[in-house]
Amino acid sequence: MATFTEVAALVPTLRDRGDACASLTQAQYAVTAMTDAEVVAVLREANEALQHAEQLRLIAVGVIATRSHRDAGHSGAAQKEGHRSAASLVQKITGSSKADASRQVRVGEAMLGGETGQSLLDLPHPDASADPDAAWRPVDWREPLRVARRDGRISTTQFDVIERGLGEPPAVDGIVDDQQRHDVNDHVRAAWAQAAEELVTEAAERTTEELGAAARAIRDLLDPEGAEQRFRDRYENRSYRVWTDQYGVRRASIAYDDHGATLVSTLINAALRPRRGGPRFVDSEEQAKAKALSDDPRTNEQLQYDLIIDLLRAGALADARDVFGTRQAGVRLVQVVDDDGARVGYAEDGLGAVPDAMIDQHICDSGIVPVRVDACGNPLDVGREQRLFTPTQRIALALRDGGCRWTGCDRPASYCESHHIDEWHRDGGRTDIDRGILLCRFHHMELHHGGWRITRDGKDDFQLHDPGGEVRALRARAFLSYAWGALGPPPLRFRPAIA
Repeated sequence: MATFTEVAALVPTLRDRGDACASLTQAQYAVTAMTDAEVVAVLREANEALQHAEQLRLIAVGVIATRSHRDAGHSGAAQKEGHRSAASLVQKITGSSKADASRQVRVGEAMLGGETGQSLLDLPHPDASADPDAAWRPVDWREPLRVARRDGRISTTQFDVIERGLGEPPAVDGIVDDQQRHDVNDHVRAAWAQAAEELVTEAAERTTEELGAAARAIRDLLDPEGAEQRFRDRYENRSYRVWTDQYGVRRASIAYDDHGATLVSTLINAALRPRRGGPRFVDSEEQAKAKALSDDPRTNEQLQYDLIIDLLRAGALADARDVFGTRQAGVRLVQVVDDDGARVGYAEDGLGAVPDAMIDQHICDSGIVPVRVDACGNPLDVGREQRLFTPTQRIALALRDGGCRWTGCDRPASYCESHHIDEWHRDGGRTDIDRGILLCRFHHMELHHGGWRITRDGKDDFQLHDPGGEVRALRARAFLSYAWGALGPPPLRFRPAIA
């Protein structure tokens, strides 16, 4: 096993300290004495070294997994070590959780499936006419993920959430001609590969949870028929179960359908938003309520429980203002209708496609607010009549941004404030959509008080400038962006007509 000195040599910031980091104890004292920037550098460099070791571990795990399948019986690699499965062996050796060990096995096996170093889009298309006797090999859509993992652009966890989120592409059957059926299926799998590459480019700017949600959202766009079926399955599986545990405590378990889950989370978010760092309130009465909620001694879990019980008690007679204040809770569904009549729907505060039937039902209850956008998804300007963005403009910002645009932030649109990138007084800033951006309260305050600034050239991406002069693009988090972004309209691009 490598000594600590050999390991520390892989981290330049530690290596430069020489004998001061000859042991783990000495390194601890040295890191404690470092500046914030140096400590961050140690973290980055150590993570880079770990990535190389992780690559080797994945190869070993993948080989063990392929040699431990059930058909290997007791002669399998894991079984020889006294374990029922490869995941069990990995869990024992690495000391990881069962879920993490299973993830390593899935990714390890997937990493062994492609040709090292070749991008999927560079692979030659299988041509049965060149060799009629050659067996058809379907396009391997996972290759962009393998290349990105080998290059260190995504982690094992990111590989797993993208792969599982996109899922296996649907097979197109019912075509008699083998070559035509193969071409159509290759086209569909190539669409999945393109989606994987798009998600790889976003991996550095998204949390793991958000990356998985984006992958599922793109899958629903690519496979609208499957999305409809998955929606129905979740609806059919909805349940509410109550039981008494061994201590006599009554407990409950809920399996939500899509709309129910969005409704409950929206109710809770609206009630607890001030406590969770939501938008600041302008109204003095609302400010007092927000302070009272923040000072409440109950935990968030207790507050959520009391809220649900209060709602059940009040039922349909409850006055929403008494419960939520002026920011009343509600589920906002968004539907995109392109020039060809294709319709795509999703919930504003969450990624995931919504079937047309649910959209139509919601319209009957709530009506619609039309928002026109340009070809890049930018809502049209409204003007400089007032200092604050109007409710309609807020809807437009939520459609475009999908939540806080700050890199790595996962706050939804309902938790965000509208920031003018041009100062109202100093720059004569207009309250226009293209000069506004959604930021959560924390990042909005960080921007104003931490020396950061945001700029934008016309309709290009917003640019975040840190105090040190580094510039990075702020990408939109909205599910809707996939409908008009690099992926193109899914019904036209990914679901080709079959002659």
